[in-house]
Amino acid sequence: MIDTLLEAFVLIFSGAHFLYLLFGVCLGILIGILPGLGGIVGFSILLPFIYGMDTVSALAMLIGLIAVIPTSDTFTSVLMGIPGSSASQATVLDGFSLAKQGQGARALSAAFSASLFGGLFGAIVLTLIVVVAKPIILFFGSSELFMLGILGISMVGVLSGDSFVKGFLACGVGLLLGTMGSSPATGEWRMTFGSYYLFDGLKVVTIGLAAFAIPEICDLLRKNKTIATKEEPLGKGWAQGLIDTLKNKWLVFRCSMIGTLVGILPGLGGSVVDWIAYGHVVQTSKDKSQFGKGDIRGVIAPESANNAKEGGGLVPTLLFGIPGSGSMAVFLGGLTLLGIEPGPSLIEENLKFTYVMVWSLALANVIGAGLCFTLSSKVAKITTIPYGILAPFMIMIICFAAFQVTRSIYDIYTLVVLGAICTLMKNYNWPRPALLIGFVLSDTLETYLYQAVQFYDWSFLLRPGVIVIFILTVLSVYFGARNSKKDTIKKIVQTKDLFKPSVQNLFIAILYCFFGFAVFDSFQHNLLGGIFPGGISVVMFLTLNYAIFINNHWLSASVQTSFSSEETVDLFRSFSWILLLVFLNTLFGFIISIFIFFIAVMKNKTNLPNSKIIIITVSALAFMLLLSHLMVLDFPSGLLQYLIKLPWPLN
Repeated sequence: MIDTLLEAFVLIFSGAHFLYLLFGVCLGILIGILPGLGGIVGFSILLPFIYGMDTVSALAMLIGLIAVIPTSDTFTSVLMGIPGSSASQATVLDGFSLAKQGQGARALSAAFSASLFGGLFGAIVLTLIVVVAKPIILFFGSSELFMLGILGISMVGVLSGDSFVKGFLACGVGLLLGTMGSSPATGEWRMTFGSYYLFDGLKVVTIGLAAFAIPEICDLLRKNKTIATKEEPLGKGWAQGLIDTLKNKWLVFRCSMIGTLVGILPGLGGSVVDWIAYGHVVQTSKDKSQFGKGDIRGVIAPESANNAKEGGGLVPTLLFGIPGSGSMAVFLGGLTLLGIEPGPSLIEENLKFTYVMVWSLALANVIGAGLCFTLSSKVAKITTIPYGILAPFMIMIICFAAFQVTRSIYDIYTLVVLGAICTLMKNYNWPRPALLIGFVLSDTLETYLYQAVQFYDWSFLLRPGVIVIFILTVLSVYFGARNSKKDTIKKIVQTKDLFKPSVQNLFIAILYCFFGFAVFDSFQHNLLGGIFPGGISVVMFLTLNYAIFINNHWLSASVQTSFSSEETVDLFRSFSWILLLVFLNTLFGFIISIFIFFIAVMKNKTNLPNSKIIIITVSALAFMLLLSHLMVLDFPSGLLQYLIKLPWPLN
């Protein structure tokens, strides 16, 4: 084994292999910086280039890409409040809050150092476990994986802020949104409203951008200031971030273990690992007051976990050919192109290639973290750019990220509708992380529940692994609800305020309609197809009635009563800029609408001369065209393109 490790190490540093690894790392950094793209897009770009390549070089390039994306996606999560990928959503909560306080450098430094440790930890675990992991993975059947999903749901208790019931309801909305589309048990289409677009369900990228990016953009547009509100040089926090990571070394270690475990277990994926780690640090901390407001531990925990999970994710991918996430599925396709067959034979006959991937993973994490540190001082200056200039870029990028998911104009429409709802959730203290967790785990929960009942009947509930995980889940819910209740009692307001006309009451009315429709729709399907969404919707309907008519302070206690009607009007006025882009796109197509949109926003929000506005607008369009060329992506057309045949790129 030692000889194989050394041979793999020599191969990585021989010839051009190291350069290919470096190329993969650089591409991964670029993909990570652009929000909403992630590993699937990165692999999709690389796969055409690996035909005919030397196997070791191709592996180095692929691993270099996948290793660094969880590190580089921190840039947008911290500096813009936009999740760089599905695995960096939890980082937004405290990372962006720190950036707004003028501590973006500290947050980035802590994130990169924690990511480096997590990535190396995952590589070490992969090195040690790759030859003995088979019985561990086989122990977790569908019943245990179902209960692990329930354990993930239990994190809602610690992420619900001041109201556990609000978190529970938001999670229910996410679960029901996740059931839209095809039923995993029967193949029936549920809650599609007759739309072909919804037949395949909603996508996590769209939900993530709607939950975090849109609300932050609207809020910053309303204020029209820089992201960082403190006049503090960004370079002052670099050393402090490293000190923070070292001070919380045991937290980094625990979250790296969590990340590796989640990565090893196929089906959970990277979309939930950061939330589990974040929930862990909140649960185990004595002082919880600053979480969500700028606690550095809220950055360190998810960043160490999401990097460690890449090493863990390679275990089922290599041993069984079972991808644990979407990016791993594309990586599996890359191995097939290279003539490498995942499975036990890979370990027995091609152990050298396995350890090439291990060493590449470790080395890529070191190189990626170093490059991110080098770039940080320049990238962090984004927080000092006036938001009138930055906002159109951010809106353009998130619309592009949403569109590339299924390459349908309905991706953008869905983004806007859900973004409007999540903007209201933010300003009335409805926990958006709870909604996202519910959505991510919805399909997993239903699939594994169906499989567990099929394989074991309802006796699966008596399996030892299920019982152990169930106990952990109960403890998680208990402590989450207890802490939430304490906070709620401290902040209780008069219950009569709940029934005053307000936007929140409109939101509650929407919930009634949504849960009611879900109940109605569930009766239109077979038992197996309708029982999961039907059961959830009934529970949510009853919970909502309990919250309002029996214990209504659960809803009213955490309303932002300081958020005035004038501020609400300003918020909707800011959101109207996004509506303007969508409207222009419907009429003129994406490229023309972006040109008009950039000019309109900057003329309204800045005092720049017309010449600079035109230069910025043309530069943004050139960047979009280059990106679309690399991704072989045609932008959505408008009414104009249907009436008149226009040349590229206006077609």
